Amino acid sequence: MNDQERNLLQTFLRGRFNTQDLTVRGRPNKEDSSEVYIGEEFIGVLTRDDEDEDLSYDFHMAILDVDLEPVGNA
Repeated sequence: MNDQERNLLQTFLRGRFNTQDLTVRGRPNKEDSSEVYIGEEFIGVLTRDDEDEDLSYDFHMAILDVDLEPVGNA
């Protein structure tokens, strides 16, 4: 992904998730994907898919079971 693609995706995701704290960052040694952060917290990977005639982007976000536990409840 180039800088222009990352900027377009960042604008789209900021609107979709309603936060200006979201950033799309390049990955070292990877040209087909970028990392997505909210603040400094890594939340997922965006992958560019241009194998078919249509260009698309896949967003993958893993959610751990410990992330689903309420904060402060023991």
